[in-house]
Amino acid sequence: MRVLALLCGLLYAAIGCAQPPEVQRALIQRDQQSDEFSQQLRQSQEQLRVPPGDLRKEPKTDASQLEERQRLQNLNTQQQQQSVEPGTPEVLRPYERQKAADERREFVLPPAVP
Repeated sequence: MRVLALLCGLLYAAIGCAQPPEVQRALIQRDQQSDEFSQQLRQSQEQLRVPPGDLRKEPKTDASQLEERQRLQNLNTQQQQQSVEPGTPEVLRPYERQKAADERREFVLPPAVP
C-alpha cells in the first residue's frame, strides 16, 4: 500500500515537473479563480448572519469584506506577474504553485472562531 502511494506520488511529481510555464501559469490562474469563488461564497454566508437593518454591524461587515476582496485581487495580480519566472527550473514549478496557494489561503478560509 505504501509502495503504491509512493509510486503515485512520484508519478504525480514527474507529471507536475514536466509542465511548460504556460500550463503552470494557467493552473495558478485557475486556482486563483477558485479561491475568489470560495471567498465570495464565504462572504455571502457571513452576510446572511448579519441581522437585516443592523446599522452598526452591516457597514463594518461590508467594509471588511471589500478590503479582503481587494487584498486577494492585489495578491493575485502580484502572483500572476511573478509566477513561473523564465529561469525557474521545472522541478520547482509545483512548489511555486503550492506557495501561491498557501499565500491565498488566509483570504479563503473562514476566520477562526474563538
